[in-house]
Amino acid sequence: MTNPLDSALLNAAIEEVHRAGMPGLFAEVRDGEQVWRGAAGVADVVTGRPVTADMRHRVGSITKTFTAAAVLQQVESGRIDLDAPIGGYLPKLVPGERGDAITVRMLLNHTSGFAEYLPYAYPSLKAFPAIADTGPQSLDDHRYTRFDPAALIEMGVTAPAFGPPGCAPGLYSNTNYLLLVELLEEVTGTTAERYITRNVIERAGLQDTELPAGSHVNGPHSQLYEAWFGMIDPPRDYSVYDMSWVGPSASLISTVADLNRFFGKLLAGEIVSPSSLAQMQRTVPVISQEGKTIDYGLGMHPMEGPGQGTFWGHGGTVWGGGALAMIRADGKRQMAVAVNMQRWNRLDSAGRPQPHPIDAALATLYRVAMYG
Repeated sequence: MTNPLDSALLNAAIEEVHRAGMPGLFAEVRDGEQVWRGAAGVADVVTGRPVTADMRHRVGSITKTFTAAAVLQQVESGRIDLDAPIGGYLPKLVPGERGDAITVRMLLNHTSGFAEYLPYAYPSLKAFPAIADTGPQSLDDHRYTRFDPAALIEMGVTAPAFGPPGCAPGLYSNTNYLLLVELLEEVTGTTAERYITRNVIERAGLQDTELPAGSHVNGPHSQLYEAWFGMIDPPRDYSVYDMSWVGPSASLISTVADLNRFFGKLLAGEIVSPSSLAQMQRTVPVISQEGKTIDYGLGMHPMEGPGQGTFWGHGGTVWGGGALAMIRADGKRQMAVAVNMQRWNRLDSAGRPQPHPIDAALATLYRVAMYG
């Protein structure tokens, strides 16, 4: 199914991503007791400071697996019913017929039909997914904006629905996970940040992972360079950014070692029960933010190479940064990769993102990391 770790192949693959145009990236790959860590490129294009494999990093929507695990813990305790209507828990946020028809499960697997709120929160992104008609101006405008989660939720709930509750395929939408954050707070009586920290992050024994309160990444970290499909040239550093635009649905700061540790504990049944994990691995078709139809479970999704084993995990992006963490179904092989630039693909004459050498180099790195 996979080969033992080949350090020479992994070193060559990660260097190739940097040569293809990624300023810097770092990764950890595990196979049983074997561990490889590598880094290539720079953390700061001005000073030339190198990236290192132990850096802390904004990991974006990988946070959703942590949030989903927290919700499943509350399902196990009897405080949340996966198939109960969200309107019963949050009647003010999701009133009326939709509140009665949309279940907690539909939020977790993105089949609620709720629109994505981001194009409404960021005016220059209003035309998304028509990328050519968007612009990056509001990314700067909102660098220090403190968004109110209820206001963001209202944008997503009142926007034209993608489809009816339970729609297939669903639509990947941050609106769903901001609602799950509010649900967690309603049933636990504490903040989602505090609950997730105590019951997911600390339970997994993660030493370098946190849901940040401020705009900075504490500790050694890379700058984060946003290109917005070639419209920001050279790419701009967004490593200092108020993360209330996604809150505990995508604001996590972690390391590649901590991400691998978390997914290892999750698949070993040490964060949620085996029956809850089975629920998380029940997938439905969902249209991703890239417009591709993927299989999606409750806060995690599978990846599978032709004739290879299934891996489970999540990817994530923020302005300027990204990460991907995956673990083989048997828990033996793991990969976590972090990159310090996003949306590097320029647009063709039809407004579609063009292939970039970084895409092929990353695909090779993932293949070598997961399958050898």
